[in-house]
Amino acid sequence: MIEPRPPPNLFSLTLRMWGFAIVRLLAALVLGALVGQFFEDWWIGVAITLSAFVAWQLLNLFRLDYWLRHRSIAKPPALGGIWDDIVTQVVRLYRRKRYHKQAFLQLMREVRNSTGAMPDGVVVLNKLGEIAWMNRMAAELLDLRRKQDIGLRVENLVRQPEFARYLAGTEYGAPTVIRASGTTDHYLSCHVLPYGDGQRLLLVRDVTRQTRLEAMRKDFVANASHELRSPLTVISGYLETLSGDPALDRELVAPVEEMRRQTGRMTAIIRDLLELSRLETTEYEVSGAPIDVPAMLAMLRKDVLARANRPADVRLEVDSDQWLLGDEPEIHSAFSNLVDNAAKYTPASGRMAIHWRADEDGGHFAVSDTGMGIPQEHIPRLTERFYRVDPGRSRATGGSGLGLAIVKHVLQRHGATLTIDSAEGSGSTFACHFPPRRLLPPQSRAMAEAG
Repeated sequence: MIEPRPPPNLFSLTLRMWGFAIVRLLAALVLGALVGQFFEDWWIGVAITLSAFVAWQLLNLFRLDYWLRHRSIAKPPALGGIWDDIVTQVVRLYRRKRYHKQAFLQLMREVRNSTGAMPDGVVVLNKLGEIAWMNRMAAELLDLRRKQDIGLRVENLVRQPEFARYLAGTEYGAPTVIRASGTTDHYLSCHVLPYGDGQRLLLVRDVTRQTRLEAMRKDFVANASHELRSPLTVISGYLETLSGDPALDRELVAPVEEMRRQTGRMTAIIRDLLELSRLETTEYEVSGAPIDVPAMLAMLRKDVLARANRPADVRLEVDSDQWLLGDEPEIHSAFSNLVDNAAKYTPASGRMAIHWRADEDGGHFAVSDTGMGIPQEHIPRLTERFYRVDPGRSRATGGSGLGLAIVKHVLQRHGATLTIDSAEGSGSTFACHFPPRRLLPPQSRAMAEAG
């Protein structure tokens, strides 16, 4: 079995080369001293030898410099000695650099080809928001010129107010949808992904089909809800009349009451659907009027205490006297939905708390309970329409499955966010976070009431 040859010791090779160069120099000096004996002054011989040696080194240096400057057309010079080792090292470094350059160019070519084949647009933005690179699909979707628009700010080319606001912000969790330039029926989804040192990746996708389907769904839900409301009102009226009729057969009393309960549940679902459709068709942020949040929360607590089935301990914790600026019916709908859910899913021996506080980050409303809790895998989908963690129990409590969807849209119209903190078996906390611009200090509130 042949043993593999160990790698050469680079340090020993370097010492050997320089040792050979020093030995050659000493030999030249000795030869120069011997030649100087003929002139009866050995310093003359040494000086002549050193001059010749320096001239030879300068010539080698000139040849090396010429080759380095014309490396693409000139061949490596044969200089001998340590100069050959230097030329070899330069050639090796040049080959390595050329290999890595070719590998990098091949990688960039593959990246460009792969992004060019993507159905989505990709735009690379630098720290200043200027376009550093874009693929073909991005140019088509955003109506950009791939060569002329490089180096220009993207918000100056895509003149959409909502797009400019999205880029100017710092939260890019959810994409924004804009209309395509020059059209009224094409929509684009723009999603920014920060990376590197202040750089951003802009992903653009054509969502015209999804937007149209969503609009059709909203129209269908709104129209169907309007059409169903009148028949249900008639049915509910007849059932109420039947239930109050003393001549009604005793065997029909229970079925009629069950029909009344189910009709009331269907009416509540249709009412929530109409409210949700209204919120979805008016997604702009509302300005609103001053809302007395502490008084509203006190009324919500009274409503919970008036229930037959309620938690044993219902607390109200108000840590701020600041009011809220918004649409009072919508805020009341959102808060009451959260309070109602906590009251429904908290056992009679449990407790729930309603909180209101304000700080430099804005106003914060929260509802905590000691109910069954929610498994973590369900939390991201809680604000979807008709999504139920426990369908059997939700139907038993009479919920429509639309309350949290309404809460989400109300908060969006007020520039607020919803957070959910829950764990199975340890209760839940639903919190609404309003920006500071929505708070109304006491002095501003007094001025607004006086005006």
